[in-house]
Formats: sequence, C-alpha cells, structure tokens
Amino acid sequence: MTTLYEGAFAKLNLTLDVLGKREDGYHDLKSVMQTISLRDDIEIDVDTGKPWELICDKPGIPTDETNLAWKAARVYLDALGKEPDGLTIRITKRIPSQAGLGGGSADAAAVLRALNRHYGEPLSIGALAELGAKIGSDVPFCTICGTAVAEGRGERLRRLPDMPDCVFVVCMPDFSVSTPELYRKLDEKVIAKRPNHMAMESAILSGDLGKVAENIYNVFDPVVTEEHLELNYIKSICNSYGSLAQQMTGSGSAVFAILPSFEYAAVVCGMLKDNYPQVFIAKPV
Repeated sequence: MTTLYEGAFAKLNLTLDVLGKREDGYHDLKSVMQTISLRDDIEIDVDTGKPWELICDKPGIPTDETNLAWKAARVYLDALGKEPDGLTIRITKRIPSQAGLGGGSADAAAVLRALNRHYGEPLSIGALAELGAKIGSDVPFCTICGTAVAEGRGERLRRLPDMPDCVFVVCMPDFSVSTPELYRKLDEKVIAKRPNHMAMESAILSGDLGKVAENIYNVFDPVVTEEHLELNYIKSICNSYGSLAQQMTGSGSAVFAILPSFEYAAVVCGMLKDNYPQVFIAKPV
C-alpha cells in the first residue's frame, strides 16, 4: 500500500461575470481567479486490498461516489486504464462548504494531481485540467492553481502572473445560497454593472494591489445581498478596519477582504469572530 498526500487549495473570484445561458443549460462565465492558502488536506491510500472508501472528518460531506474527489479518482484511472487494488481517500476539511470557495473542486483537483504523481506524471497539468472539466466547472482552475482567467464553463484557462502580495480575510456567514436559484434570478435581471476584466489583468500585470482592489467585482454579489443584508455588515467591518476591497466570492455566501498586511487582517478577523465562527486568514498561492 502507498499513501499519497496533497493540499487542496480554496479559490476566490476576483472578478466574476455571467455572459449568458448556453444551449446545454450551463452559463458562459468569465472570471479572474486566485487560489489561497486556506486548504483541505487529501490522503490517498493506493492498493489497499479493500473496496473503495472515502472518509471525511466533517459531518454532512458525501462519502460515496457522488463526492467530487471520488469522481476525480474514477475519471483519472479510467483515462489511464488503471485499476488499483483498492483505494481509500481521506479528506481533512477546512474549506467551508457551499461558500463559493470551491472546496469540493479543490479536493477533486488534489486527487488528480496526487494520482498523476503516483503514476509517474503521464499527464501534463493542462491535460489534468481538461480531465477536471468532466468533474466540475471549477476543477480545471483548482488543478492548475495560482492566478488565471477562466472562461466558458471554467474550462478555458489562461495563466496570469502572481497577484501582488497581500493578505485575505475570508468570512463565511451562517447561510448558504442555492447556485441554480441564483442563476435563475440573474437570468431574470438586467445586469447593471459588470467587472472590468482587462483592468484587473492590467493591475495584476503591473503588480498594483490598489488597482486590483479597485477592480474587484462579482455580478452575483448584489443579487445575494438583496436578500441577505448581513453581507453588508460583514463588508462594513472589513472596510472599517483597513480592507482595500471586500466582495462575495463565487455564488456565495463567503465574503473575502483584501488587506495590505497581516496586522490589519488580524484586527478584521478578530472583529468578525465575535459573530462568525468561520473566519480565516489566508495568503495568495
């Protein structure tokens, strides 16, 4: 038996736009995405001599073939024509679920990377990302990590330079949002404001954190905030204690703030923890 270890890194959407509904029922998106140091840990036992098993330390996470990590292992092994003598996947969960942080996708991506390494890296990172697209929209980006522009359903990726050094505070409120319902609401609205992806790219290329902060925008944010005004409370706390920008990530409901230093981040984190148990400090990775 061999045990593999891999980190599964959360993602943030620095920008996120929904461009329209496709014939296949999905939506075309465009987003500048960033992985952060908030992570789950994945362990995989290969050749256990037992039936496949998935174990997670957090209640409520599916532990069968519906889990994206399990799907990733199946997709990878089928693509290579491999079949180990038993497989156990263990997930130590830190990324909140239903938060817009890509936790399940990050777990799946970590499984792809770990298995690829175990079998001698027969697939490039780009080929792994293509496999990831069969599992979920965020899996390709979570496979490559770093800073990138994602388009289509998330499968078309273009790497960017690392974003300027900063510190993130991520706050998960005590509610989650139905992603299909959110898309339905967005389809019925006229989107009054959209992110400027080119300006965001330019800010990253020039290493200008202030400009990055100026161009943070997610079209889902105002739709969710309409019904959950406490997002404004979270943002106001962040803004009051030194945040350069604050925004919901993905389809929510987690909010992230960009801080110039750990000292500022620690103050914001301390203020939010009075009301929200799931608050994290993270760095870009």
